[in-house]
Amino acid sequence: MTLTSFSGKTAIITGGASGIGLATAAALYAEGAHVVLADVNSQGLLTAEEWLKQASPQAQGRIVRQQVDVTSEDGVRALMETALKTCGSIDLVVTSAGIGRGGPIDTFSAREMQLMMDINFMGTFHCIQKALPAMRSQGGGHFVCLSSVAGKLGNPFLSGYCASKWAVRGFTSAVRAELEGSGIGITTVYPAWVDTPLIHQEQDPVLKNSIQALLTAEQVATAILQAVRDDQRDLTLIPNADISRALEVYIADQDKAERKMGRAALMGGN
Repeated sequence: MTLTSFSGKTAIITGGASGIGLATAAALYAEGAHVVLADVNSQGLLTAEEWLKQASPQAQGRIVRQQVDVTSEDGVRALMETALKTCGSIDLVVTSAGIGRGGPIDTFSAREMQLMMDINFMGTFHCIQKALPAMRSQGGGHFVCLSSVAGKLGNPFLSGYCASKWAVRGFTSAVRAELEGSGIGITTVYPAWVDTPLIHQEQDPVLKNSIQALLTAEQVATAILQAVRDDQRDLTLIPNADISRALEVYIADQDKAERKMGRAALMGGN
């Protein structure tokens, strides 16, 4: 069941207090959706709610805030229960909660690696699993799962981030096949670097010095809404010719692509 209109529909957005999550919530709210903002940052949720109301004062949908840690199975279950209780349905789930860390594999901590897998991948798993019963009961629904261009390319010094985003890619591909014919769709989003707090971390020299923003969160949000309307499975957003060529090489000859990216990293002084 394709979502061609968002008016009166219920959308749950994790990572909804900032970045792509907030921009997507704003776009949905402006089109009449009830938005359930979920984030670990309770103060950020308050600020996000006020911003949504100011940005779309005529919007008729509800705004529901829920603090949640997406690594918690019980927390995500409670989030879905809240959405059903307050809004009556779960039509769209956007899994935007995520973190990024960079560094050489020699010194990259197991704790940081596990944290990225827990938030970026397991958070996606929990959301899909806990929302599915409601969608199956309704006979339809849609998931939007944020991967990254790093889920298609192996970026040196971003091994943990790549691992978590490749996990999202593989997981959603398998689940899409599993849900074939159910009326439940999944769009996996692979944006190039987006101007969000993730790439402006002062304490992370890899992300701070090596990453250039190529997209705004609003551009990604607009593309997401259209992809849902079109029931699009793969939404790859790469407005950069060099990255596009790198992806083409990766698809055609992975060995060649890895060597080229490794040499480029050496020349960059990382």
